[in-house]
Amino acid sequence: MRILIVEDEVRLAATLQDLMELNGYTADICHDGGSGLDEALTGIYDVIVLDVMLPKLDGFTVLRRLRAAGITTPVLMLTARSEVTDKVTGLDGGADYYLTKPFEPKELMACIRALSRRQPELRDTDLLTCGDLQLERSSFTLTCGGRSVRLSRKEYDMMELFMLNRRQVITKENLLVKVWGYESDAEDNNVEVYVSFLRKKLEHLRSNVKIKTIRMVGYCLEFSEA
Repeated sequence: MRILIVEDEVRLAATLQDLMELNGYTADICHDGGSGLDEALTGIYDVIVLDVMLPKLDGFTVLRRLRAAGITTPVLMLTARSEVTDKVTGLDGGADYYLTKPFEPKELMACIRALSRRQPELRDTDLLTCGDLQLERSSFTLTCGGRSVRLSRKEYDMMELFMLNRRQVITKENLLVKVWGYESDAEDNNVEVYVSFLRKKLEHLRSNVKIKTIRMVGYCLEFSEA
C-alpha cells in the first residue's frame, strides 16, 4: 500500500514515513500544499495523510481541489487545529477522518487501516493484475501462469507503479521520486538498471507484458488482456 504524507514539519514527516514503513507500507513525503496536490492528483496513492497548515496551499484547498478533480483517495487530516469548525470544514470538504496532534501512533495506524479498507482493490484482494501478470502486494511476488518470481523492494515499487498506471507513460523523473524518494541522489541510470531487472523477470515468466521505452521521456507497459 502506498501512502502520501503532506506535512511541512520535516521531522514529523520523517517520523510518519518511518512509522508507515515499519508497518509495511510505502510512504512518500511532500512538504507543501502545492507539491502535495500535484502528487495526490496522480491517483497512485491508497491513503493521503494531509496537514491543514501548509505553505503554498493549505490542506483545505488541497482537499477541495482533489475532490473537484475526481480523486476519491481516502484522506486523513492530521493537524494541530482541533476547533470543531475546522473539523467540520475538513469533513464537509471531503476528508474521511480528522486526527489532531499530538496523536498516538497506534491510533494513527488504526485509522490508516480503516481507511484502506474503503478501497475495494485493497479490501477484496492484495493482488494487482495487468495482462497475464499478477502482483501479490503482501509478498512482492510476480506471477504469470504457473511461474513466479520474488521482487526486491525497488523492483516491486517500480512494477506496482507501472501496473497502477497501465498504459500511461511514466517519466524517469517520476520513477526516481516514487521509487527512490525526494532526498535520494539516484540518477537516470539507476532507473535503467531496475527496468532491465524487471524486463529479465518478465522474460523468465514468459509474460505478454512488456516495458516499452519512450525515447527521451520514460516507460510504459504494453500488454494484451489476459
